[in-house]
Order: sequence, then C-alpha cells, then structure tokens
Amino acid sequence: MPDAKDKVSSAVHSYIGIGGLWRNPSCGGLKRAPLLLCLALLGGCSVSMPMASLMPAHHDDETGSIPNFQLAGWLDDADWQRAKPAFDKALAETNVSAVSWANPDSGAKGNFKAVGQAFAGTAGMCRGFHATLVEPAANKALEGTACSDKTGNWQVTDVKPVRQG
Repeated sequence: MPDAKDKVSSAVHSYIGIGGLWRNPSCGGLKRAPLLLCLALLGGCSVSMPMASLMPAHHDDETGSIPNFQLAGWLDDADWQRAKPAFDKALAETNVSAVSWANPDSGAKGNFKAVGQAFAGTAGMCRGFHATLVEPAANKALEGTACSDKTGNWQVTDVKPVRQG
C-alpha cells in the first residue's frame, strides 16, 4: 500500500513531467504541444465573471427623443404636451388647488391636484396626485404617484383609475 510519501513523490513527478514536456523535446513535448495548448485554452472556459458588469446600465429615455410617461394609456402625445406643465405645477408647488389644462385641437382637458405632502422615495422626492381627464368620448379620474428626477422633472411612477361616483 503506497504511503503519503509515495503519493507526494508521484504528484511531484507528474507535475515536473508536464512542465518538462515543453522544455525537453526528447520527451515528445513538441508532439504534445497542440494538445497541451488546447487543454490550457479550455481551462479558461471555466473562469466565471458576472456578465452584468459588462453590460451598459439601463437608462430610460436617454436621448429624450421618445416620449416616456405612464399616462400614455390615458393621454396621447399631443394632449400630454398640453397637460405636462399643469402636472409639473400641481406637484411642485405647495398649497395649490387643481391646475387645469386643455387641448383645443383634440377637445381633451382636465386637471391635476397634488395629494398629501411630498416624501422621499427611491427615485427622489415623490408626491401623490389626482387627475381628472375629460375627453369628447369619456371622463376619467386617476390617482397615482410621481417622483422628481435629478433634473427636477416629475415622472409618473404609479397610476390607476379611480371609480367616479
């Protein structure tokens, strides 16, 4: 039965033997070089690293060329362009009653009103709001939350319909 000394000696000879293949052509090192090179390259395949660090960070609407608002299902682009200043004013100022807007081209109109005090959220300062939208086809009431981004623009983070009664 081999003892620990024999096992260590065998391991050392194996290690030296592999290294010796490169230095001693008489051992067949040049014949086995492609095989060893292939094994060395395949060994690199087992290295793992997080791929997320190689991917660029996700930024919503980085260029500003695409409209990015969660009221898109409730207002079209032209109506939102008219409504956005009223939305910003209602959320930015304290003690403001509902701020109205209208788009004479589409016939849509409505108002926004801040609800409650501003609070710190993960996206910046946030505030609840209530919106009333009046369109030629239907009236809608919404409530939601918006947060001020780094540039001071209010972005809707949550919105849902409210039953009118």
